[in-house]
Amino acid sequence: MADAHAHAKSHDYHLVNPSPWPIVGSVGAFVLAIGALMYFMSKKAGAPELWYVVPGLVLVIFTMFGWWRDVIKEAHEGYETPVVQLHLRYGMILFIASEVMFFAGLFAAYYNVRLTAPHWPPLVNEAEYEPFLLNEHLLLPGILTFILVMSSVTMQLAVWAIRRGDRTAFLRNTAVTLTLGVIFLAGQVYDYSQLGFGITDTAFGSTFYTLTGFHGAHVLGGAIMLGVVLYRGLAGQFSARHHDAVEATSLYWHFVDVVWIVLFSTLYLL
Repeated sequence: MADAHAHAKSHDYHLVNPSPWPIVGSVGAFVLAIGALMYFMSKKAGAPELWYVVPGLVLVIFTMFGWWRDVIKEAHEGYETPVVQLHLRYGMILFIASEVMFFAGLFAAYYNVRLTAPHWPPLVNEAEYEPFLLNEHLLLPGILTFILVMSSVTMQLAVWAIRRGDRTAFLRNTAVTLTLGVIFLAGQVYDYSQLGFGITDTAFGSTFYTLTGFHGAHVLGGAIMLGVVLYRGLAGQFSARHHDAVEATSLYWHFVDVVWIVLFSTLYLL
């Protein structure tokens, strides 16, 4: 047994143990999707039941923390060799690539409906859409765009800081990034409350809330990742040599920033 363990540490690769998290995460995502569908159906019926989404959301968050816990444990046990660290970054890049395809599909649906509609938006009550269409509702989304862009800047500053071993600057910039992300989410929720149309109001309402809602969910996921990175940073778990979680979180956060810029330009400016 000792020889086998020594052999496992003598090469650059890490053969992971069987893990329950892929199947638990898949079940959580399925339950969350069904819950969201039931919520929208109940809302359309006039009796919205938000608790439908809670079980799936809890399972997804539980999977995130459980899986991250195992990866962190493996790192502390010395399994994150330079090759493994590189492959972890490749894994995040591939994940982001899949998310690019996801949002590309949503944008394609939006433009397909928009370009084929004889009148855009296909209005039910034009008075409800008029302030939005005349860009009178542009101030708050513009401020939120600025906030998210600045959070991407502070995230990159945090990465540069940990690369040179400056833990103080890293923690400060990570905390600022997390704060700006939370402000963005709060602002988006408030923005929803000021709109005069809902997700069931024509194809425009459906595509608008689908695009912005999924983006908000990704920002929430990024904020959770930032919270974990900040907690680990305060615990002294990152250094100039070992900070793969910071790099991965930075890539993801830049991704959600770019998606919002495209989304803001598409839905609010065009």
